[in-house]
Amino acid sequence: MTQPQGALLVGSVNYDDAETTIRTAASLLRGHLKRIPDGEVGKRFHWIMFQPDVLGQADGIERVGDEPIPFPAGLDARPLRIGDGVDAASITLPPLGYADAAIESYRVFTRLRDEGAVPASIRFQVSLPTPVAIISSFFSGDDRAAIEPVYTTALVDELARILDAIPHEDLAIQWDVASELGIVERAPGYGAVMGAWWEGDPFDGLVARLVSLVDAVPSDVEDGIHLCYGDAGEKHFVEPRDAATLVRFANAVIAGASRSLSWLHLPVPIERDDAAYFAALASLTPVAELYLGLVHREDGAEGAQRRIAAASAVVPSFGVATECGIGRAPDGTTEGILRTHAEVAAAW
Repeated sequence: MTQPQGALLVGSVNYDDAETTIRTAASLLRGHLKRIPDGEVGKRFHWIMFQPDVLGQADGIERVGDEPIPFPAGLDARPLRIGDGVDAASITLPPLGYADAAIESYRVFTRLRDEGAVPASIRFQVSLPTPVAIISSFFSGDDRAAIEPVYTTALVDELARILDAIPHEDLAIQWDVASELGIVERAPGYGAVMGAWWEGDPFDGLVARLVSLVDAVPSDVEDGIHLCYGDAGEKHFVEPRDAATLVRFANAVIAGASRSLSWLHLPVPIERDDAAYFAALASLTPVAELYLGLVHREDGAEGAQRRIAAASAVVPSFGVATECGIGRAPDGTTEGILRTHAEVAAAW
C-alpha cells in the first residue's frame, strides 16, 4: 500500500482566531504541511454566507424579502436582486472582505514565523471562492448574467490587493470549487436544481471561468484547486457516484490553463473505500501535488487507512486532507482531526 506523503488543510478550521489555527497546525503538522491557511475565522466561518451582507450595502443591489433570514454568527441569509431599472454595469461593489482578512492574517503568520512557531519553508494559504459560488447561491434569473462581470471584477481586484500586499514567495492561492460541481451534477440546491445562466454547454462555461481564475495567479505564486461537493451540516449536496466527474473537470481545467497547478484536492466520501470510486483517478492528468480528502473525523485513522488502501491501487502518490474544511466540525474535534493527518501520512 502506498503511504501518502504530506497533508493539506483545505481552508476552514474550527478555532476562533487565526493565531490559534496557525500555531496549532504548525505544531501538530509541522513537517507535513507546505502551506497553512488562517482557518477562515470570523465572518468567513460559514464560507460565503457573509457575502449577502457585504453586497447588500451596494447602491443598486437589494435584499429579497422585508425581514432578515437569521443565520449563525449574526448573518442575514436573504438573497439578493438588482434593483428595478438599475444597470448592473453601474454598480460599484464595496470591498468583499477577502483581501482585508488575508492581509490581517498574514501579519499574524509572519509574526509567528519570526518567533519560530512556523517553519520558514511554509507558505501562507489564502482560499477564495469563485464568482459562480456567490452568483448561483444569492442571485436568480436574469440578474445572474448581469451581475457576473461586476462580481468577477471585484473578486479579481481582491486577488490583486492580496498579491500586492503579500510577498509572492510567501503566498499560495486556493480556489474553492463547489457550486460548479453542483451545476455539473444538476444537484438540488436552495429549493431548485442548480443550473447555469449562460448559453452553451454548462461544463465548458464552468471550465472557462475557472481557467481564467487559475491564470490570474502569477506563476511565482502557488495556485491550487479544491474541488468539493459541498458541506452543509457535514453533508454533500449530492453524493458523487465515483471520482469520474472530478477527474473530467480537473483534466479540462489543467488542459485549459496557461500555468500549472501547484496542487489539486479531490474529496472522498466517508463510505467510499471501494475500487469503483477511485478507478477514474487512473486517467487524472498528473499535477505537482495531489491531495485526497479521505480523512474523516467519524472514523479517524482506521477509516482513512481503508480509503488509502483503495486509492493506492490506482494512484501512485498523493497526500491527505479532509474532504472539505473542518470549520463546522463539532467543537473539541479539531485537534483530533489534525492529528489523524499526521498519523496516516509521512512528512515531506
